[in-house]
Amino acid sequence: MSRVVSWDLPEPAVARRQPFRFGYEVLRGIAQVDFMPNAACGVFFFAALFAAGWQYGLYGLLGTVAGTAAAYGLGVDKERIGAGLEGFNGCLVAVAFAVFLGPGHASTWALALGGALVSAVVTGALVNLLRPWSMPTFTLPFCLIASVMTIAAPGFPRVWHEGSALSALPRSAAGSPALDWDGIGHAFFANVGQIFLMPQWYVGLLFLLGIFVADLVAGLTACLGSVVGIVTAWALGAPASGVTEGLLGYNAVLVAMALGAVFLDRGAWSLGYAAVGAAASTVLTVAVTSFFAPFGGHTLTWPYILTTLFFLAAVPSFPRLRRS
Repeated sequence: MSRVVSWDLPEPAVARRQPFRFGYEVLRGIAQVDFMPNAACGVFFFAALFAAGWQYGLYGLLGTVAGTAAAYGLGVDKERIGAGLEGFNGCLVAVAFAVFLGPGHASTWALALGGALVSAVVTGALVNLLRPWSMPTFTLPFCLIASVMTIAAPGFPRVWHEGSALSALPRSAAGSPALDWDGIGHAFFANVGQIFLMPQWYVGLLFLLGIFVADLVAGLTACLGSVVGIVTAWALGAPASGVTEGLLGYNAVLVAMALGAVFLDRGAWSLGYAAVGAAASTVLTVAVTSFFAPFGGHTLTWPYILTTLFFLAAVPSFPRLRRS
């Protein structure tokens, strides 16, 4: 995929040997959550997770390291590992386990490690399944593993802890749709932070800065996606509380970046296409939340995956668009 990188950490000759190279691959791994194979971006992303809470930072580090190490152990192509493509799902899996099961339990640490290792296997399977259609794996490994965990966890007393975030199951929207300027500002950054399940505005700001460091255009499309998500949710009357927390807009950020800066050649047409996709994913976010609510699943990044999958599949029908 074509990308204009603005700035990255210099990679001295010593970093081409292990374990120094592994450190760069881990940094790129977490950065690939937002499509950036950029070590400097990874520094910002780890800083953002640690700003949200030191335990979340450690979980993110554990997941990225475990996913990358598992790929090495399984003999995955070194080019994929070097680009960080084997670490980002492990990162998201580990952070999700911490958020939904509570970060302070030994069982959560063990499950996070196991889930990150399994993500390497699921990623390998999906790479092969999607290859005939030239489709990336997106965050499918994360969504599959995290969905199984959130639905199954209440059936296992040793890992189910009362009072964890998982007990707050998704429910139908309720509340006033009125947004004030403070709420809009919070939502703008929270939309970026919620990609990592973090609602704090300052965490989202750090993530966004990391994207801008890696790629100016990608940063601008992330901003576009956040704005489209807010406007779409507000126009349809979504409760302000959900909008402000970033729960309706984070998928729009990912879709906008995927279609406007990563998987399609950049230009005015792809940017407009990305804006439409971002709006569609905001609507789909509410639909997926309602779908999972009866049996305790969570929305995660399913709306981003489904929207981007269909929008990319449609590209050959539109001569003004081209896969990068």
